[in-house]
Amino acid sequence: MPEVKSIVREQVVSSSPDSSLADVAQLMDEENVGSVVIVDDDRPQGIVTDRDITINVVARGEDPTSVTAADVMSEDLVTVETESGIFDVLRTMEESNVRRIPATDADGNLAGIVAFDDFVILLGRELKLLGDVIEAEIPPYEHT
Repeated sequence: MPEVKSIVREQVVSSSPDSSLADVAQLMDEENVGSVVIVDDDRPQGIVTDRDITINVVARGEDPTSVTAADVMSEDLVTVETESGIFDVLRTMEESNVRRIPATDADGNLAGIVAFDDFVILLGRELKLLGDVIEAEIPPYEHT
């Protein structure tokens, strides 16, 4: 079974737990991402999403300069090892009801991130490959 390391994004946008949410939001804007992995000593501690900022800070009238990433990040962070099988990661995402999941190396250090969208792209590529194989084996269609 293919391992998740074949599709994991190694360039992860991350920040520290004591970063203000204003800084986290600025980082999201600069990097054009919707989530930031919160790390401490290179170990993932949580994730802050644009939705977290909107719902937990802006909608409640909180000051994003005084609220930290640690205040709103997911506390029950689910991670997978880069050696995990793709189907295991999908199952973990489904069971945990998450769309993004940090990947760690064998020592528990942040090694990347994989998002649900990455699996959709992988599936599209695999379906195209299957279509190409099938198309190569059948006679061409005659169009009139």
